[in-house]
Amino acid sequence: MVEVRYCSRGGNTKILAEAIAEAVNTNALSISEGINNDVDTLFLGGALYAYGIDKGLKEYISKLDKDKIKRVVVFSTSWISKHAITLIKNGLKEKGIPFVDEFIYARGKPNQKEIDNAKLIAKKYI
Repeated sequence: MVEVRYCSRGGNTKILAEAIAEAVNTNALSISEGINNDVDTLFLGGALYAYGIDKGLKEYISKLDKDKIKRVVVFSTSWISKHAITLIKNGLKEKGIPFVDEFIYARGKPNQKEIDNAKLIAKKYI
């Protein structure tokens, strides 16, 4: 099973989440939606806000069940830097949840090239 979850305040990360979900034939859901089943690959995304990730995303990661998730592919959008990727991965590492080194990133609002690249990367992990 493949799941896509995201945290998006301005809509840019949601755009990327929806592109990933389309590529892996599932739905992109907000982090307000929990994970109830075992997941082979979780695509998890968020952005950088004032040098950190959203408080809700931090909480979401802290509640993930490491026994239900085989691996995570992290994605992010940001105008500033890719630091959200590191912060999300650090949260996963603290929980003992495996993640892949590769990530999906778009600077600001994803353009078509970034959307296409996100889809290509996502298809590798299904």
